[in-house]
Amino acid sequence: MKKNYTKMLVEGALMVAMAYVLDIIADAIPFLNLPNGGTISLKLVPIVFFAVRYGVGWGTLVGLVFGLADYFLGIPDAIDWTSIIFDYFISFALLGFGAGLMKKVKLSAIWGSVVGGLCMFASNYFVGVYVWGEYMPETFLGMHQTSPYIYSLIYNGTWAFPSIILAVIVFALFYQIKPIAKLLNREDLK
Repeated sequence: MKKNYTKMLVEGALMVAMAYVLDIIADAIPFLNLPNGGTISLKLVPIVFFAVRYGVGWGTLVGLVFGLADYFLGIPDAIDWTSIIFDYFISFALLGFGAGLMKKVKLSAIWGSVVGGLCMFASNYFVGVYVWGEYMPETFLGMHQTSPYIYSLIYNGTWAFPSIILAVIVFALFYQIKPIAKLLNREDLK
């Protein structure tokens, strides 16, 4: 089958825009925001949706484009170039990459949310340890902090894991809606 690159590019642009809008909505809801950045959000859903339809390469690219948009259009939380690269560009590129790996797996969007979300978390975790750990508060969520490894795990886990769980729930619901399930199963691309 011949690939329709125009359709794919338009779909990718729509998914980046949708992820950005979902992130803006989440940023506007105070209880979804952590004190030093990080937001529980549904922004993973459009990127995972695209990545499981088109695979690793295109999923990585769309994740990267979202990371660029999030950094350049939003109000970034960054200290230096490593936090910019890992918290924005690599983090979301890894989300698309990990989700794209699940392209041919049954319930690919659910598994893509988990694998892609964990890849994204890994990037944020390591930059949290090696960059943000230097600015670690003495207490976080009522716990005394002595290790940047534990702090980064707790801090990034408080937004990443709920975001992954939300994406899994959304995709579980999407699989119950036949037209959306057909898109997730790539039936329109065959």
